[in-house]
Amino acid sequence: MDSNTLFDALTTETVNSDLMGMDTLPTTSILDIMNDEDEKVAPAVREEIPQIARAVHKVVATFRMGGRLFYVGAGSSGRLGVLDASECPPTFGVSPDLVQAIIAGGDVAIRKSVERAEDNIEAGALAMAERAVSNRDTVIGISASGRAPFVHGALTRAGQYGASTIALVNNRGSELERVAQITIAPVVGPEVLAGSTRLKAATAQKMVLNMISTCAMVETGKTYGNLMVDVQATNSKLVARAKRIVRQVTGADPEDVKKALDEADGNAKVAILMITRGVRAKAAKEMLDGNGGFLRKALGGL
Repeated sequence: MDSNTLFDALTTETVNSDLMGMDTLPTTSILDIMNDEDEKVAPAVREEIPQIARAVHKVVATFRMGGRLFYVGAGSSGRLGVLDASECPPTFGVSPDLVQAIIAGGDVAIRKSVERAEDNIEAGALAMAERAVSNRDTVIGISASGRAPFVHGALTRAGQYGASTIALVNNRGSELERVAQITIAPVVGPEVLAGSTRLKAATAQKMVLNMISTCAMVETGKTYGNLMVDVQATNSKLVARAKRIVRQVTGADPEDVKKALDEADGNAKVAILMITRGVRAKAAKEMLDGNGGFLRKALGGL
């Protein structure tokens, strides 16, 4: 089977014949069509929850071993990995090294298309070697088609190094599925614009990445309930959020919240323990460390 035939068989490349006259429709009708198609994404993702849960378990185990999570992709898929990875440090207070994104073509490909980079299988493998990927790490390969050579090379080499390997694709029976330990494949059907996987396929990928990173952070103590208590208060919005979180958990007045956060260097977890336990920042930090960073455990019965 030649490469053209392989692509023709992909769900993500299928043409929706019902939309062949889309360019003759009024604006609102085109938007209605797109909105109707987008409604198919969430059910497709829901069908994959068992596999997403398996992926979360792998990532949680990786974090607990001191390993790292890597996203590897090309084009739109690679940019989604960059987006999710870049949001983890400010949201969950983790090191930028914990969740890393690798995009075919390098950082320039984040803003400008470097399409030929997707076809370089050796570069994908080299990216794993350059980052010293090991059996403590997890690598998630993201590719709508499920056949991007760059991603294939990365997942194959990561598996050889003993890393946990996960494929996030939008076609079943893909090439990546054959080299990954876990495959998440939300099949969203033909795109409104045939082959434009930045649409439904990318939306599904974004949803899955949100689920994996958020759930893994919850399960490693980076939240308290649905509050981001490890938020890094690096701008005025996040400073206000940290104050609001401490106030919501403790019920303390704004002045006491500010004093606690100042002494805690902006750490909401530490400030909460200071107020609820009546201790100084050093003792609060020791309480957290003694409970693996889990605020709920440190609070005990409170």
